[in-house]
Amino acid sequence: MSRDHWFEDLADHMGRAYDRYAHTKGTMQEVDHIVGALRLEPGERVLDVGCGTGRHAHELARRGCVVHGVDISERFVAIAAEDAPPGATFARLDARTLPFDAEFDAAVCLCQGAFGMMTAEGDDAAVVGGISRALRPGGRLALSAFNAYFAVKHHDDAVFDAATGVSHERTTIRSETGDPAVVDLWTGCYTPRELSLLLTGHGLVVDSISGVEPGVYGDGPPTTETPEFLVIARRAIGGQGVVPAGA
Repeated sequence: MSRDHWFEDLADHMGRAYDRYAHTKGTMQEVDHIVGALRLEPGERVLDVGCGTGRHAHELARRGCVVHGVDISERFVAIAAEDAPPGATFARLDARTLPFDAEFDAAVCLCQGAFGMMTAEGDDAAVVGGISRALRPGGRLALSAFNAYFAVKHHDDAVFDAATGVSHERTTIRSETGDPAVVDLWTGCYTPRELSLLLTGHGLVVDSISGVEPGVYGDGPPTTETPEFLVIARRAIGGQGVVPAGA
């Protein structure tokens, strides 16, 4: 199968070892918060964009949601499907070309699973546009993004490009058997204003933006001291919510 994104090679190398990293250990707390923030009810259809190995999708399905997770990594999708509880399904899809049309009550895009890792110009906009189209009018979204202020202030091991808002880091990842590989990571970073403008431009109404970190999701205001922002939004009802194909 052709490679559509630089992350696919990294995912192949890590496999199940991805879930050993510290940032994956807060799933329960994150889902607790997301369920409340999105007012999720059992039986609602949820799209998990950039689902990785399926940790959020699995937990949402255990709580009664009907979840469909998509990821560009064939390896991660296979792991997610193998471990899936009832109510969770998975498919390999490129988040820049989501094919859904008003099919979901809610969507999540967390931990830079797709948004923020699509660092070419226009890629993140394509992800947001596809998510917006996938939601029914009034459908809710939880999306996390890396905090540009935090990257500039605290991320000493990475190089931040002020012109593009992209942080570049070389780091070592390990496979399931512990084999190391030195890789490049690129992460798009955002300010709250940029996030509001981007989502509003794709037919989404932003209800809140909070400062969070993995495993510590909450409603606190944006600051320079939390590595991520969590956006809670909804697809507008009426003509404003219609997003042109390819936007």
